Amino acid sequence: MTREPKPISSEIAWSTSDRITVRGLDLPGEILGHMGLAEFSFLQLTARRPTPSEARVYEALLLTLVEHGLTPSSLAARLTYAGAPESLQAAVAAGLCGLGTVFVGTTEGSARLLSEALADDDGSADLNRVAADVVAGFRERKQLVPGVGHPVHKPIDPRTPRLFEIAAEEGLSGRYVELMNLVGAEASRSFGRELPVNATGAIGALCCELGLPVRTVRGLGVMARAIGLVGHILEESENPMAIELWQRAEDEATAHLRP
Repeated sequence: MTREPKPISSEIAWSTSDRITVRGLDLPGEILGHMGLAEFSFLQLTARRPTPSEARVYEALLLTLVEHGLTPSSLAARLTYAGAPESLQAAVAAGLCGLGTVFVGTTEGSARLLSEALADDDGSADLNRVAADVVAGFRERKQLVPGVGHPVHKPIDPRTPRLFEIAAEEGLSGRYVELMNLVGAEASRSFGRELPVNATGAIGALCCELGLPVRTVRGLGVMARAIGLVGHILEESENPMAIELWQRAEDEATAHLRP
């Protein structure tokens, strides 16, 4: 039985010998020198240019995710580079593979939490009740509530108030932001310890305010963290630490086995 070929198509970009068009805009004439990287990435994801307010909030989200020190992802990138210095892209990819439900991926978790909680909201839902139900559901499933608490930043994640401040200045602080803050307060009360909204919770809320599909939210972390990882690899090439970390880990982990 012969299968009828399925038409294939893409709406993103096309080029000829003398033209490059991205999302309907001429790359040299309408994008280069006219857009910043954040604005262009918003266009790439949504097929529309952001408003100035959206662009400022969206750029703040990306900047927040670029760097956070010697995390497992940056260590993975450094160690991979130590083993394959001829392949910078492999080192970046190794670091990006570690972005999941613990690091960066919680942005997607918080965005999904908020999106599902307000999926049928017409603006009249009691957000205090919604927050209580959300936290109760995570407790029943014995799951961590995404977007709240932080192992280092206590009692407050310094990135969160600034992100929400920028959103408020741009008129983009709505019910998703309100619900995220209520979830943090309810989680703190329910679990009996301080669990303030962290940066991933703030980013998840603001992605919802921007109308970004939940499935794209982790992609923001991938885009932003790639920049940070290139910086770590450059530092590793100039001031190496990966080999020292490897040798010390091996020595300390196996010391009890040695005569």
